[in-house]
Amino acid sequence: MSLESVQQYLQSHQQEAVEQLQELLRIPSISADSRHRADVHRAAEFVRDRLQAAGCTAELVETAGHPIVYGEWLGAPDAPTALVYGHYDVQPPDPLDEWASPPFEPTIRDGHIFARGATDDKGQMFTHIKSVDAWLQAVGKLPVNVKFVIEGEEEVGSDNLDRFLTAQRERCRCDVAVVSDTAQYGPELPAITYGLRGIIACEVKLQGPKQDLHSGVFGGAVANPINVLAQLIASLHDTEGRIQIPGFYDDVLELTAEERKDFAALPFDEQEFCESLGINGASGEAGFTTLERRWARPTCDVNGITGGYQGEGPKTIVPARASAKITCRLVPDQDAHKVLASLEAWLRQQLPPGIELTFKSFHGCPAVLCDRNSPYMAAARRAVATGFGREPVLIREGGSIPVVASFKQILGVDTLLLGWGQNTDNLHSPNERFSLEAFHQGTQASAALWAELAKP
Repeated sequence: MSLESVQQYLQSHQQEAVEQLQELLRIPSISADSRHRADVHRAAEFVRDRLQAAGCTAELVETAGHPIVYGEWLGAPDAPTALVYGHYDVQPPDPLDEWASPPFEPTIRDGHIFARGATDDKGQMFTHIKSVDAWLQAVGKLPVNVKFVIEGEEEVGSDNLDRFLTAQRERCRCDVAVVSDTAQYGPELPAITYGLRGIIACEVKLQGPKQDLHSGVFGGAVANPINVLAQLIASLHDTEGRIQIPGFYDDVLELTAEERKDFAALPFDEQEFCESLGINGASGEAGFTTLERRWARPTCDVNGITGGYQGEGPKTIVPARASAKITCRLVPDQDAHKVLASLEAWLRQQLPPGIELTFKSFHGCPAVLCDRNSPYMAAARRAVATGFGREPVLIREGGSIPVVASFKQILGVDTLLLGWGQNTDNLHSPNERFSLEAFHQGTQASAALWAELAKP
């Protein structure tokens, strides 16, 4: 089948693709805001309709929350099957006064389309719908089978996605998953992400006396919850940045020599990196570079602390309570339940008399590491090179994408993380944007992927 005719079709229909993307971006599908429930449903209908117009069968699968759009084209019985995942819901646009143009009035300037959801994830997800559309319009069939699972709850925790994948395991069976919800390594430097860190999250609450006490009358006689919290937080790391939770590093999968060599070869200016963040130097676990720390080493971070008097002027008290929120980013082979249990035990064993600790765990997911040398990865590398005109680099990311772990655990498949955007595209921030050139290049790469996956 002719990839060249598909590429020509995409080039001649670029404006139509942009106009359809603008139509999708105008829908304020904010999943976190119940006032936009109808808008979220409208976005799901839009995605379903575009899949049907392309030539796929597609439907809305209702859940306890927002619907999942399921679509498929299964006209290549002897070829592999790819499952495309994406999400049509978006983050709230606040603060509105920091947008240069309204968040749901997509505006094109400086070669970018500006709107909430432009790159996270409507624009990136839409490239795969348009590439399938191009194959079916220009050639009449695809070289592989393609399934779509596009959800509307990614920005609020994907509560119903695992239930759907488990209940529809046979329907979602595939050889490889494809997700475009990451980024290129940098401008004009495409990347394939082969590893993600996992995460655990918890809240620690310390209760001291039953109420705030006069620090002159009672100070020195009872434990101060804020002082104790500060000591507990300080105990999490040593002076070399190494985490002190017992057993924390026992199961850590170390970087290979090849990976460290590849990371070191990437263009990275540490001074520029620090300046972009407004800091005068990087910091972290001794013995590792900044990229290694960000992508492949576990972390423990305090995300917020509360306690005591915060008003104007002094208030001389021993506060009754204090709390902290803590997350750990995990790397491959670390067990989230084991790390959580060890963290809680480590904090409890340091408590002085008069302090009670409440430990609450939240969401979490394991780290994921895909085979850099699999035939699917090789196909993706060739496809990205076709779409972007240069070979992609292989990178890891420090963040977590729970659905990738779900695909591995529930469907037993690896995921190709093919990001077309940039980390500077203001994801979750005002003035979110997506390069129109990257949108078209990503669509071409997606079209090439279907041809590459079909090769023996």
